[in-house]
Amino acid sequence: MAKVVSRRVATISRVHLIVALFVAITILLAGCASLAPPHKRPALPVADHYPYEISGGIAAPTLDWNDYFADPQLRRLITLALAHNRDLRTAVLQVQEARALHGIQRAERLPSVGLGVDASRGRTPSDLSLTGQPSTGGSYQVGLGVNAWELDFWGRVRNLQDAARQDYLATDQARRTVQLMLLTDVANGYYKLRELDERITLADRMIASHAETLRIFTRRVEVGSTSRFDLMQVQTLLNQAQSLSAQLQQTRAAQSHALTLLVGTPFDLNPARDPLHGAAPTGALQPGLPSALLLHRPDIVAAELRLQAAEANIGAARAAFFPRITLTGNIGTASAELDGLFASGSGAWSFAPSISLPIFDGGRRRASLDLAKVRRDLSVAHYEKTVQTAFREVSDALASSRWLARQVSIQQDALDAQTERARLARLRYDSGAAAFLEVLDAQRDLLTGEQQLAQTRRALLSAHIDLYAALGGGTQSLAEGAPAPADDAN
Repeated sequence: MAKVVSRRVATISRVHLIVALFVAITILLAGCASLAPPHKRPALPVADHYPYEISGGIAAPTLDWNDYFADPQLRRLITLALAHNRDLRTAVLQVQEARALHGIQRAERLPSVGLGVDASRGRTPSDLSLTGQPSTGGSYQVGLGVNAWELDFWGRVRNLQDAARQDYLATDQARRTVQLMLLTDVANGYYKLRELDERITLADRMIASHAETLRIFTRRVEVGSTSRFDLMQVQTLLNQAQSLSAQLQQTRAAQSHALTLLVGTPFDLNPARDPLHGAAPTGALQPGLPSALLLHRPDIVAAELRLQAAEANIGAARAAFFPRITLTGNIGTASAELDGLFASGSGAWSFAPSISLPIFDGGRRRASLDLAKVRRDLSVAHYEKTVQTAFREVSDALASSRWLARQVSIQQDALDAQTERARLARLRYDSGAAAFLEVLDAQRDLLTGEQQLAQTRRALLSAHIDLYAALGGGTQSLAEGAPAPADDAN
């Protein structure tokens, strides 16, 4: 008898060992295969060099925005915007959403183990009992179970996890894109406000000059030393300057409101009185080669990650053509009586593998694979368009920086000449060698030249800022966001 029991125990032990080895091998093999196409970065659909080259300078991705923007007021506004801007807050929440979705998909690769407790008790009447006598019985069971765990031999679940992971990383790159755009918009909005402050100061100074001239000419008319026609010309020039100042004040109010919306919270910013040319960002930028954009532009990185996600979805669609193998099982203890639930010999287990393969689905799987391939092709086209757009933005910013700097130099020379012309015209009028109309024309042109120079200087600042953003400025500091998920081992 003892030998029989010993043989049975040995047989059961071997069965358990075989089952344990089978489960271990299954876990190791599950997810190792992948039917996704290998990723290959599309060729660069742009020229090898930018049309305008700049020698020297600092690489924009390594230059933090705190170091690039020298104006302390601008740095304060950017800090407020990073903390309160609603678009950036939405982008951060979208990253968290994508991370949670990736976590859900990653959990599909692991078995879901649950603890189950079942209890039932009932009475069977005599007319339904096989023995003809009423009976009362029960069933009690406690166990751990795995329900329909898919063995990922063909990489379907793994590819879906990879797609979710790439989508999550792409969403984080989109956050960096929003953050970089926010820096650019706040800086441009701030300098636009500074431009309007300078133009208002120039207009107010001209108003004060014309007001003094009007006072003098009014006195001259009263004593009969000049004509009323000249007085009306001075009055007209004063009204034009006042009208320009009012228009600039209206524009400044709208610009201030727009900047407040960007920052996301009210702020105090007094009108600036310093000239705009003293507020340039620090340091020249080195554009490098177009291929560097692939590593530093967050929108390009995001487009490539979306492409990798589309390739992973192709692998999942291909895996749907193969059998799907799932395991369901549990192990625990069971008894007809509650007090015998954990008694010796009450162990219970079940193991139920399942294999399914659709025979006919009306072409659903084929259409799903075609859809995944088309979406991959769309992702390639979007990636190439993103690269081309980035190349154009850098080229435009380089061209604007070059030619606007030239325009500032020319307009400064023209303004110096116009200032001297206005002075000489006034001397000629005072000596009786010219009509007052010549003075009016010179002063009107002087005001126009001052306004145009302030506008061009601000445009040059915007070109520098746009170049910083187009090159992926501050990429290293902008990368401080949600941590990348670890790629699970197969």
